[in-house]
Amino acid sequence: MNAAPFILALNIDGLEIPIEVTRKRVKNLNLRVRSDGTVTLSIPLRTPSAYAQAFLDRKAAWIAERVIRAQAREPQCLTPNMPELIPLWGSLIPRNSNLTDQAALDARYRVETQGALPDVSARMERRIGVQASRWSVRIMKTRWGSCTPKTGAIRINARLAAYPPECLEFVVAHELVHLLEPSHNARFHALLDEFYPENRRVSQLLKRPAAE
Repeated sequence: MNAAPFILALNIDGLEIPIEVTRKRVKNLNLRVRSDGTVTLSIPLRTPSAYAQAFLDRKAAWIAERVIRAQAREPQCLTPNMPELIPLWGSLIPRNSNLTDQAALDARYRVETQGALPDVSARMERRIGVQASRWSVRIMKTRWGSCTPKTGAIRINARLAAYPPECLEFVVAHELVHLLEPSHNARFHALLDEFYPENRRVSQLLKRPAAE
């Protein structure tokens, strides 16, 4: 049986890359950068985490190059022609003339999320009784948020600005609970139910198109 995965991280010139590490019945360390830019590492069962971190540090330049390359493959337009209405905080609003492509829209989402995050994170930190060491906002293709429990750093997807504000609250609460329980086990879900009882309902909103 494989052990529960844990997270290690690299910080390369300001690019923070979380790596999901799993101890398995393997003989060698197996590093993989997926097409979406996420990184996984499989290690033998008795391998110390410090040894895995040292291995990742040696591979840092190689990992960063492939993560950046994967992220650059993301399409830059929502549609061949940008729609006249764009989703913002759960509503459709008229697109202004500056929002000509996906990159411009993502920049708007980043500003919106960065503006909303301090109040939301402070409120949720008080509720849950933990505090992140650092918050950052970025575009992520496959996750709404990510947490590195070892360092306390939390990353939030800027595209949450397309969804109702409670979705940002939910993701912030979800990632903060990882500071109490790193894995998605029964204890994690019990804590999330305690601190954010609406989590199941709100999580369903993130499975639909924005402003549906």
